[in-house]
Amino acid sequence: MPAAIEVESISKVFKLFREKPSSLKARLISSRSRAEDFWALKDVSFDVREGESLGLIGHNGSGKTTLLKVIAGIVRPTSGVVRYRGRIAALLELGAGFHPELTGRENVYLNASFLGLSRKDTDRVYGSIVGFAELEDFMDNQVKFYSSGMLVRLGFAVAVHVDPDILLIDEVLAVGDESFQAKCLGKIRGFQKEGRTIVLVTHALDTVRQVCDRAVMLDRGELHAEGAPIDVVRELRYALLRRDPGFVPEEGTKEVELSSVELIREDGSVERPVRVGEDLTIQLDARANRPVTDLVASFQVLDSANFPVADGREPIGAIEGKKRVRFALRHIPLVPGHYFVTVGLASGESGRVYHVQTQRYWFEVVDEEGRHEAVELSVDASVEDL
Repeated sequence: MPAAIEVESISKVFKLFREKPSSLKARLISSRSRAEDFWALKDVSFDVREGESLGLIGHNGSGKTTLLKVIAGIVRPTSGVVRYRGRIAALLELGAGFHPELTGRENVYLNASFLGLSRKDTDRVYGSIVGFAELEDFMDNQVKFYSSGMLVRLGFAVAVHVDPDILLIDEVLAVGDESFQAKCLGKIRGFQKEGRTIVLVTHALDTVRQVCDRAVMLDRGELHAEGAPIDVVRELRYALLRRDPGFVPEEGTKEVELSSVELIREDGSVERPVRVGEDLTIQLDARANRPVTDLVASFQVLDSANFPVADGREPIGAIEGKKRVRFALRHIPLVPGHYFVTVGLASGESGRVYHVQTQRYWFEVVDEEGRHEAVELSVDASVEDL
């Protein structure tokens, strides 16, 4: 399938001034040599195929919004080129393109003209735009009196009604009430069925996993990861964890190491989602590279917001060869979503880390019966010689 967007070797540098002149005289005599180069983007390249939904993720300041503005043609890159095929509609900032002194009605026609619609075309879709935004009683008011939610509703409504081939969205799905967010997601899914191309910038990682076909992660302006959404989201989570002073890397002394880890469902499978109320077994195989007498195995389950929801530890004691540890999580009460698992082996006496794997494993919980009651999670552990 041909590429709808080609991002080729895009770099963008901004000038940062550490000392801002406080007067006209200071401005005139100040030296521009105090300016420093800040590379918001560094040689970023990737393609977005026609009909594909791409999630663009990264921590704050990673360059996501700058890159989306470059794709939209709002910001000119320092080097590199962007090619695209089809009409682009961009919703990049809250109220971007709205004139505060104009009414909602006037801004609809103004924005639609920016996006390539004639007045006749706008006349045809105006009613649908207003209905989608649910702002029928406010269209003759100046938008400077609109709330942030009203602004994003109107901006999104215009963007999706100009019949775009490519839709660029930056964080706006995080604004507005729950019902409007659901309406926006429904519209995006409709575009996906129609074969439109979508690039979505968001910090809502669950949205990326649910909506996008592929994801790209930026880190300090560089392309850090690209691939399946779940893999790229996991890499982002790991990158954020590495910034935590208390982070333990995926290593250790390896006196004892994890030779195998599996997340086993009730039916023995290791891939399908876990239904609410089912059991899940976290199975660890430990291999001793030298005998130790104080081995402890542990695990932690974290939700998509990096909040711990379950953990456990099991003293194993002496190990010379291999041992298998099973942590059986009974009757999973977790709400639907994706969960990540950290596992580790350590010394029970000194706390020395033998081997740890941080959030390398994950599982999805689904609720087929619509149950959402909270119950206490029980964990059973067992150890056997291998």
